[in-house]
Amino acid sequence: MDFAFTEEQAMLGESLARTLDRGSDAAALFELGAGAALLPEDAGGFGGTGPDILMVFRTLGRAVAVTPLLDGVVLGAGILAAAGEGDLAEAASTGAARIAVALDEPGQRFDGTVRTTARDGLLTGEKTVVAGAEDATHLIVLATDGLYLVDVPADGLAMRGYPLMDGGRAAEVILAGTPARRIGDASLLDAPRAAAMLALCADALGVMERSVELTTEYLKTRKQFGRPIGSFQAIQHRMADLLTEVEQARSAVWNLAGNLDTPDRDRHVAATKSLVGRVALYVAEETIQLHGGIGMTEEYELAPMARRLIAADARFGDSDHHLERFIALTAA
Repeated sequence: MDFAFTEEQAMLGESLARTLDRGSDAAALFELGAGAALLPEDAGGFGGTGPDILMVFRTLGRAVAVTPLLDGVVLGAGILAAAGEGDLAEAASTGAARIAVALDEPGQRFDGTVRTTARDGLLTGEKTVVAGAEDATHLIVLATDGLYLVDVPADGLAMRGYPLMDGGRAAEVILAGTPARRIGDASLLDAPRAAAMLALCADALGVMERSVELTTEYLKTRKQFGRPIGSFQAIQHRMADLLTEVEQARSAVWNLAGNLDTPDRDRHVAATKSLVGRVALYVAEETIQLHGGIGMTEEYELAPMARRLIAADARFGDSDHHLERFIALTAA
């Protein structure tokens, strides 16, 4: 498989990496064009292909950067573009509008149950783990009869925010007769959610690659019995296994990037999310163990990487859930 970006994609990735190295905020990323790279031209962007999404989020993952690009642009602006809300989608891609997508509800476990209802343009229900909701200018809410757009702030809308283990923030959202405008059927979610899963897997791939690099550097410098512990055969075998698993994840993510617009997309999504979720947990556990005591230190660089990998498995359905989806889709 050809793991190669185009010259334009590589240049944007390098610029993005340099910007992240300087510790720049989300506004700088939008100014650089990272948001527009995630949407096609008809939605106000200049990319939106699988490799575009892979390049941006792999770079973000390597820097362990917390940004609104996944929820606000890939998912949020993607839904808006599919619904014909092109102006708002373009505003989201530049950071002028901030979109949060409220899909899940309390008590769910990847089953997609929806109890939020709409009556006479007013929404009633509860949504859980809505990433970026506190800073949003608009909410996209999944109700029993489709998708609704809520302008924030709004009457009857309440939020309770909290930090997420991957470094971002989310909120519990309560809708009590909240004014909203219907923008389309739930089927509008299909393509943006697939793109969001690619983005999540690409982010996890970047984190895994950086985690392995950090572990390799540590094994070359940490000494025991007068020599680097990376010279011991048992450690070398464990690192070989680690590298093999990450390579499988890389192949799966690239495969999904190449099949994001094919009829068999959902099966590739399920296969990739299942494999990447499993490998993410393995890398988090193994790199911490190979580091020994320092791997358990909160201040060490590996700590946020491990949390991000654990969160990546749970987001949008864990490894077991997507394995079941893959089996069902293959049988069908």
